[in-house]
Amino acid sequence: MDSTSRTLAGSCTSGSDLACKSSVFYRSLMGVVQTMQRVILFSGVFAVLWAPAVQAAAQSPLKIGYINSQVIIAESPAATAAQEQFRREMVPFESEMQALEGEISGLMAQYQAQQLTLTATARRIRQDEISLKQQAYQDRMAQIEAEATRRQQELVQPIMERINNIIQAIRSDSSYTFIFDVAGGGLIAADESFDLTSEVMQRLAAGAP
Repeated sequence: MDSTSRTLAGSCTSGSDLACKSSVFYRSLMGVVQTMQRVILFSGVFAVLWAPAVQAAAQSPLKIGYINSQVIIAESPAATAAQEQFRREMVPFESEMQALEGEISGLMAQYQAQQLTLTATARRIRQDEISLKQQAYQDRMAQIEAEATRRQQELVQPIMERINNIIQAIRSDSSYTFIFDVAGGGLIAADESFDLTSEVMQRLAAGAP
């Protein structure tokens, strides 16, 4: 496989592999989830630091809950809709990259078929032409990937803000001291009665802000 083929095969922006784009979108979601986890944990730690004073004043016990953000994301209609929208918006970029890929492949095939009959100068000109096309392809790919990343964040952020607001509302409404996210795998075992995942999903489906 030549360098051009390796480059094209390794990119989600070329070809028609929408599953690859879905994977990129999901990874983007999980990246924002990790950020949300840090926010929730920070809030939880802050609450724990103040817990002794609060308990002394109100005599309220420590109350702990947990969620699984991966389950919430995987089963969220809003996340599914955002993913589908992202895939639709990537189709024109996909077509553009396929066209550029076709141009490069055509130039390479033509060069390989004619190189034995070309002069050294003509071969160098053809090689330079192919190199310029490949560079243009890489530059455009970088632009598209940057745009895709920006668009992913635009689609993901409102969803994560809603989820975070719901979690904070549950914590406030039910006087939870802090809420953990077990998606990272740090929790070995827990009483399922403390699992707030379903409640978050219900509020999310009900349109809670």
